[in-house]
Amino acid sequence: MLQIQEAVYKIASLSIYRGVLEQNVPKAFIKLLRASLNENPELFLAAWGELISTLSAKNAETKFSWAFTEPVLYDENAFSLAYAGGVEPSSFIQSAALRDLKILKELSAITAQDILAASTLSSNLNLPLWENGQAIEPLEQEQPEKWTICLKEFYNQNGCGRFARNRAFIWRNGVLSPVLHPDPTLLKDLKGYELQRGMVLENTSAFVQGLPANNCLLYGDRGTGKSSTVKALLHEFPTLRLIEMPKADIPHFPQLVELLAGLPMRFIVFIDDLSFSKQDDTYASLKAVLEGGLASRPENTLIYATSNRRHLLRETFSDREGDEIHRGDTIQESLSLADRFGLSVRFMLPDKAQYLDIIEKLAHQHGITEHLPELLIGAERFALERAGRSPRCAQQYIRLVESRIRQGKRIL
Repeated sequence: MLQIQEAVYKIASLSIYRGVLEQNVPKAFIKLLRASLNENPELFLAAWGELISTLSAKNAETKFSWAFTEPVLYDENAFSLAYAGGVEPSSFIQSAALRDLKILKELSAITAQDILAASTLSSNLNLPLWENGQAIEPLEQEQPEKWTICLKEFYNQNGCGRFARNRAFIWRNGVLSPVLHPDPTLLKDLKGYELQRGMVLENTSAFVQGLPANNCLLYGDRGTGKSSTVKALLHEFPTLRLIEMPKADIPHFPQLVELLAGLPMRFIVFIDDLSFSKQDDTYASLKAVLEGGLASRPENTLIYATSNRRHLLRETFSDREGDEIHRGDTIQESLSLADRFGLSVRFMLPDKAQYLDIIEKLAHQHGITEHLPELLIGAERFALERAGRSPRCAQQYIRLVESRIRQGKRIL
């Protein structure tokens, strides 16, 4: 067992994995170790209570050793960044990282009884004690040299830092926040539009493989699955990260570029429901982002946008018939943004046959094909009541029907 003073010294000497010390459980534990060297019982007891509170907030079933070493998996440092990008770190970095890992493993083995035995407190305080359990799996390998092999595989598959812990984010007001519960829709859940989705898939597949790929504009009628197609890519490509950016935050794109440019992961910046008025300042900002701006888009980032408009800029007949001398230049300006997307994919409302085909495929997916004749009749009526056929309308209808069937009610 490490002596408390020796443990504190070793903590101070951490290098590559120093960021682990800023995570909740390690931070509270280090505070307790230092308090145990202090002769103030109140500070010691406060630190003890803080550690127990932090462990309880983590998870009622979480063992201390795991909670202490789990931050290793998500720490962003020279070692994890190198392996996340498929690069072998220098022998100097590997050696320093292995030393840090050994220290963290030793620290995670310190028990509540060890600390109490080293203190001068009375034993009748009946303090809550934590259980140590096991450290994270890589550190449970018998030979420390195998730890880096396991971590290399983890970082290579999952990335590092916040992008290993989460795969979907939203960029708002200059802050990148994780999306804890991303949209669960899978591509196989989306029916129809195989050609359109095939084009998006092909482009995205090339991108995640490090091959040339284009920014993508998915445009067309409402309810045809444009946004769902982009969000479903997250589940199709495990190495992909998706960052949603509200239109209002487009002028802050250079800040996001600075954050992403040096990272080894692949990112799609998703701008949903994109359109602009003539007076919209973000129009010029997005043009500069796509092509021609000083803060260029890094190679590990693409922009996918959805819109109900092909030309993105709202335009009236008076705009085309106005008294401007160079009217052609104005029209070209309205088209120039859409042209900067290397890939444009059009989603149109389905005709009746296509709509009923989507209904049939959804019925198969939900296991309600025995009611298919009634389903098809009701689907057309449902669409007419909602002023048009669309995949969204089909999904809503199938959910309604499935609910009625489970309640033993009639479909029609």
